[in-house]
Amino acid sequence: MTRDLLSRHRAVLPDWLALYYEDPVEITHGEGRHVWDAAGNRYLDFFGGILTTMTAHALPEVTKAVSEQAGRLLHSSTLYLNRPMVELAERVAHLSGIPDARVFFTTSGTEANDTALLLATTYRRSNTVLAMRNSYHGRSFGAVGITGNRGWSPTSLSPLQTLYVHGGVRTRGPYAALGDREFIDACVADLVDLLGHTRPPAALIAEPVQGVGGFTSPPDGLYAAFREVLRERGILWIADEVQTGWGRTGDHFWGWQAHARSGPPDIVTFAKGIGNGMSIGGVIARAEIMNCLDANSISTFGGTQVTMAAGLANLTYLLEHDLQGNARRVGGLLIERLRSVVAQVPHVREVRGRGLMIGIELARPGTDEADWQAASAVLEAARAGGLLIGKGGGHDTSALRIAPPLSLTVAEAEEGAAILERALRSLE
Repeated sequence: MTRDLLSRHRAVLPDWLALYYEDPVEITHGEGRHVWDAAGNRYLDFFGGILTTMTAHALPEVTKAVSEQAGRLLHSSTLYLNRPMVELAERVAHLSGIPDARVFFTTSGTEANDTALLLATTYRRSNTVLAMRNSYHGRSFGAVGITGNRGWSPTSLSPLQTLYVHGGVRTRGPYAALGDREFIDACVADLVDLLGHTRPPAALIAEPVQGVGGFTSPPDGLYAAFREVLRERGILWIADEVQTGWGRTGDHFWGWQAHARSGPPDIVTFAKGIGNGMSIGGVIARAEIMNCLDANSISTFGGTQVTMAAGLANLTYLLEHDLQGNARRVGGLLIERLRSVVAQVPHVREVRGRGLMIGIELARPGTDEADWQAASAVLEAARAGGLLIGKGGGHDTSALRIAPPLSLTVAEAEEGAAILERALRSLE
């Protein structure tokens, strides 16, 4: 059955639509932190549909909200008043930390980032954008144009002039050998120098933790230091929280809060986890920025009633059950367990991350040379052992990405770590 479905997939879908595993898996259903495939195999899910299943599979509170709303009305567009959309916008605005916040809902993180770019370039009357090396912001033409990861950037054409800044990757690049304070100072000096050679940019867009880039991040405070330079010049700061938002990093509700010394971003984008699998994205911005467009705009499917009902139920569950705290506690245990495991695995260059957003970068033993073959082998071995994980990284996709639902238990963390240990040791 799977081979037949794979053949049909290849016959009608693009060649560039990537599939995991030499023998791709069809996931048929899930519950809690587990999923099952068409052959009846059960897996512990440490990737959550690329960080979208944030709370749990088949969470009763979310499925009930979706079912009840679907029985009343699925959709009306933003041309009509929409109570669930207003209610979710109120909660998101309150949680954002942005004063006088306005919220616009989209269907994906890609669309959210495109909207943020539209707002920033219109507000600033500039099509120059600063982005981080190793970054990823989506699949659309505009988002690809600010993506600093060659593996996910199929064209150099773009409606924007993009300039790439140092700092998103702590342990590679020209400043890797510096201490944290010196690293930040060097990146700030590079930013100031760069701004002296270009027309005034509209904004800097940055992921607090680079998702597709392999869960890399700078020292805490880098973006606060950047913010001081940007504010002096009127340049906006866009925080791409598509993967880091809603408490996944454990220490903070938003990833930007690790860099909060200079205040909140001007614009925040979000998606993925808020819908727990339903298609929700969005933009939060100060009113003067959100309201700067001087032409009509709507969203046909952004903010549709059934997805807003899911988002409200999911956010309520997350807050009432302190899943951010669980991500901090269980994620802290998991990362320390993994660090103890890999201490004896020569292929592992680094274990990094925070909360339930953990990366394991693999390299050829004794070198810093990325080893994508090893990453692929571990991905396969983990699946064979009953664990689903992801891949990423700006250096030949050599990082394993671990991002379970935020309701992960200590026992499940131990189980996943044991499977990963066996998969990693299979490289020896």
